Amino acid sequence: MTGRQPPKKISLFVSDVDGTIVTPSPNKGLAPATIDAVKRLKAAGIAFSIVSSRPPRGMLSVAGPLGLDRFAGFNGSEIVTGDLSPIEQHFVPEEAARIAVAEMQKVGADVWVFADNEWFVTDPDDPYIAHEVNTVGFSPIVVKEFGDHLARAGKIVGSSANPELLARAEADLQQMLGTAASAKRSQTYYLDVTHPTADKGHAVRALARHFGVPLDEVAVVGDMINDLPMFPVGALAIAMGNASDYVKSQADFVTSSNAEDGVARAIDSLILPRAP
Repeated sequence: MTGRQPPKKISLFVSDVDGTIVTPSPNKGLAPATIDAVKRLKAAGIAFSIVSSRPPRGMLSVAGPLGLDRFAGFNGSEIVTGDLSPIEQHFVPEEAARIAVAEMQKVGADVWVFADNEWFVTDPDDPYIAHEVNTVGFSPIVVKEFGDHLARAGKIVGSSANPELLARAEADLQQMLGTAASAKRSQTYYLDVTHPTADKGHAVRALARHFGVPLDEVAVVGDMINDLPMFPVGALAIAMGNASDYVKSQADFVTSSNAEDGVARAIDSLILPRAP
């Protein structure tokens, strides 16, 4: 626990998606209790949004039922409206994108490119494609090469069933890319390359700016290491019950797991009592 003094007022609540606001695999849906809790937030005058490493298109199954008009995909590389109109877009620099693809292919990872609201792959037999289809809700386009899509990539992913391989690739690729792009694992089996400012801390700052809310009135909730950049940015940080002990140690409060309506319980016990 951080030991910070909790804020008296919350005007914006930002949630991670997978492992947080959606139920566990394989369903990854919104529990009725969560939908109802977000309605109570809005009725109390508290804005709500989501941030994810997913592409914005792959967030519609969450954003739609919650009636969200602003949310952040690709860890904040893209801020969009409810109809996917871009508010902010920060692509992977093209040279960095080409380096990332070449290096991932060299070490044996399968490479995906998310660009132009589509998902491009070169190997349709990649075993993680079915898992990702279930998560994002749309299928990839198989191409021989990524071509000029690399000039507009919101995210490049290396997938592998070998977590040690991706851990080494993460360190090596980040050293190669320097400050040109960010290389971080979003799961043990996914290595994500995004714009260098694309982390969830930047995303929360951007969302707060677009909602017109000061950061000392922002609360955040998440479950994974890649959610940690949000925690010091928000004035109130909540970890899910299914988070690791380390993630919990960085939060101000811990709620129940995503199998136990953790976000809804956090809204009722921690956020609504701090309504404007």
